[in-house]
Amino acid sequence: MDERMERDVCKLVHKFAQRLDVNVRHIADDLGMTATQVVALRELSEPITARELANRMVCEASNATFVIDRLERQGLVERRPHPSDRRAKQIVLTPEGVRARADVLERLDTHSPLTPLTPDQQESLRDLLQALLGKPE
Repeated sequence: MDERMERDVCKLVHKFAQRLDVNVRHIADDLGMTATQVVALRELSEPITARELANRMVCEASNATFVIDRLERQGLVERRPHPSDRRAKQIVLTPEGVRARADVLERLDTHSPLTPLTPDQQESLRDLLQALLGKPE
């Protein structure tokens, strides 16, 4: 790959990542949340541990714990004993959290920077990015 191609690809990926971030921040502002709370709600598709949530959010476990604490104070999540690990707690959406997550997902979908692409193009982009990044965790 020549130097210009790599520079162009890096610039485009960076600009797109910024658009994704701006989208999340706008949604967070509209909902009176932080961007990290929006990301956490997006990732809470099933009961998971704080460590698993941190991995999905690509952040430190201590940061995820801080976000979980805020979501818990807002009544959107609760900590429950893990069914198979006595030492762990699972983060579970409350009924209000399920509604908030549905709202977040709808807003993310409606305002997604991916909307100019067809579903096939979105799938191709995902597959290309996955090929570059390796197997999903």
